[in-house]
Amino acid sequence: MELLIAKNPDPDSSLPYLLRIPLSGTPLLRARDVWPRTNAVYCHPVADSEWPAEPEIVERIELRVCERRGAAIDIIATRARENRSQIVFTTARGRDMVFWQSPRTRTQSRPKTAPSRSKASGIAELDIIVDSHERYAYGFTQQRASVTKRALPCGDYAIAVDGKIVASVERKSMADLLSSMTSGKLRYAMAHLAALPRAAVVIEDQYSAALSSKFVSAKDAADGLAELQVRYPSVPIVFAQTRKLAEEWTYRYLAAAAVWVAGDSEALAGSVPLTTATPAKKGPPNATIRAWARDNGYAVADRGAISREIRDMFDQQNPPA
Repeated sequence: MELLIAKNPDPDSSLPYLLRIPLSGTPLLRARDVWPRTNAVYCHPVADSEWPAEPEIVERIELRVCERRGAAIDIIATRARENRSQIVFTTARGRDMVFWQSPRTRTQSRPKTAPSRSKASGIAELDIIVDSHERYAYGFTQQRASVTKRALPCGDYAIAVDGKIVASVERKSMADLLSSMTSGKLRYAMAHLAALPRAAVVIEDQYSAALSSKFVSAKDAADGLAELQVRYPSVPIVFAQTRKLAEEWTYRYLAAAAVWVAGDSEALAGSVPLTTATPAKKGPPNATIRAWARDNGYAVADRGAISREIRDMFDQQNPPA
């Protein structure tokens, strides 16, 4: 019983390998790699007719076990190392997907971590201001912190010294990140964050999730994130993988900022008063950009996302105040 891995004869495919699993009723799979070593391998089921008449075999893996159990196929190879894996048939973002994973890659994708209950930067209790408009806000119940809710001019979580904001963190889920990035709102928010002494954006997901979105192409997501980081280098974008880890990272970041302020007499330069700060401006409505584009001879659809190129040209001629 062998798992056959051959080269995909289609030169235009992004999945360079074909997997033939010795199990009746299992489709032929295109695959991104020959074994899930450091990451889960994305696969795509195809018709048996895609198996070439004279396949270029890359690897023959002798199997001891190849059994289907529900939505997964357990595979155990007859070798000492890298011998166990699983092919999982699942649904994500409304479409069928197949992943080939090993015990190691599965552990990496679902980290078994817990927030540390130790003090951050030696602070007995950190007072964190939470924006009163923040939905599903962090409670910091596992951290040594107290929470005060009030309207913040920018960001979702902040610390203040002498009534002035010195550090702030903007929280984003992956859906919110991509939506605000493609609409242009995130650019305005980061411009406001960049005016603070210290600020960051924390994402409750992995970078790879931004590149596999159903609604934004991998190119647009990668280019958009890179452009934001280059344009606002003082505001790091941190991918914390899970909500729990994002909450822990936010707590540690704000505590480190509090210690930095206490030891630097010039740290308050650029801080924003809590009482007089103006809220961050939102990006222009899509209707405004569409009207501008048509007035300038650019073709845009009546509905849906507006391309980044059109938004860039609009911003260049209509820069935010």
